Amino acid sequence: MKKFLSKFSRHAIYPTLFCMIFLSVSFFACKKTEVPISQSSENSSNLLLNKNASQFSSEVIDKWITMQLRLDRDAVGIPNVAFFRYTAYSGVAAFAAVAPGTNVGVSFSGKLNRLTNLPQANALALLYWPASVNTALAFMNRSMFTTATAIDKAAIDSLENALNNSFLSKSNPAVIALSNAFGKAVATAIFNWSETDSYKHASDPYIPPVGPGLWVPTPPTFAPASTPYWGNNRPIIAGDIDNTQPGAPIAYSEDQNSDFYKMVKRVYTVSQNLTPADSAQALFWRDNPGVTAGGHWLSILQQVLKQTNTKLDKAAFAYALTGACMNDASISVWQTKYHYNLVRPVTYIQNVLGHTSWLPLLSTPAHPEYSSAHCAMSGAAAKALTAIFGDIGSFTDHTYDYLGYAPRTFSSFRAIGEDVAQARVLAGLHYKPSCDTASIQGRKVTANILRILNLH
Repeated sequence: MKKFLSKFSRHAIYPTLFCMIFLSVSFFACKKTEVPISQSSENSSNLLLNKNASQFSSEVIDKWITMQLRLDRDAVGIPNVAFFRYTAYSGVAAFAAVAPGTNVGVSFSGKLNRLTNLPQANALALLYWPASVNTALAFMNRSMFTTATAIDKAAIDSLENALNNSFLSKSNPAVIALSNAFGKAVATAIFNWSETDSYKHASDPYIPPVGPGLWVPTPPTFAPASTPYWGNNRPIIAGDIDNTQPGAPIAYSEDQNSDFYKMVKRVYTVSQNLTPADSAQALFWRDNPGVTAGGHWLSILQQVLKQTNTKLDKAAFAYALTGACMNDASISVWQTKYHYNLVRPVTYIQNVLGHTSWLPLLSTPAHPEYSSAHCAMSGAAAKALTAIFGDIGSFTDHTYDYLGYAPRTFSSFRAIGEDVAQARVLAGLHYKPSCDTASIQGRKVTANILRILNLH
């Protein structure tokens, strides 16, 4: 881990030599598709050091995360799980747009699942990395949030233009133009790759199995099963969901002495004894309305970047890695959900325990119980952030200050994930074993990614 973290902190002693060597090879080991770039010798002595992306702040990523959170909050008719995917591909695009200017680009070499034809920068190019990232993230958000309102679409254009104009005051206009071309080229390739991951079939017609202990639509809306084929999506990192499937849940039973009955009764008992603090915890992780679960963790990443004063190269890598961990954990957990199709607490409590008017504190999402999606993604994200940033000390999450929720303070990233797991039980949405199992499942996905990228 020390070796991994040191990659982000050391400065190139010979930046010119480093750039010439690093950019002469294909980052991500993909088929070479060069963006034609040339530069006169004029001003080159002042611009050459800009090859080192660690010289730049992560302001451009901060501003685009703010935009993506806005788009997340305003989105209508998009399944919540889709936002993990948006975060993942946006992060990969951001890192691809800056990778030639970093000393960590080789971390993803050949590991992005079936990605080919990713453009690479000319070895002699002088690029202004914030401009590349700006154009890449503008392209990704514009391409993914196709149902955004006209006001939000205009806001995307406005942010891109405002940042680009600010860059023009800091670098040669020709360099900015070439940087923009590179950012758009890599983002186009990544978006085209994203369109082939099978997400378009995630909501194909589905008839759930019928029988004792199996999931059925839940009150109050009784919505049909959401994204039943999400588990068929292609992961971002090849092989990272291997061996992450948990064992079977506790065997279904309606016997009052059975483990299953006792497990469900605990959910009901907890719901009848909620303190104001319990309710506040559950509501803090409701994540809808507000941002989605994926958006909440993106907000946490944004706050961590600010707290640690993270530079552009590490920020882009953190964006990509955290997004990939959450997205691929969602695929793993959706495979689990629709394999076991386990009944939700509200159904059992109403129909078996006999509390026919009982409802959880929060509305139950329209997919099977086991394992918990929110907990799996939180386990994955928490482990990723720990790997990237280590122990940053006390962290206070201010995601929902704007809603008037009290911020929550944690001693570690893992503690955040544990808070989520407890909150989902307090909310009446999950059995505790579903949350505990999912947390482990998510951490396994991240552990696989760290191993595959040789970052563990």
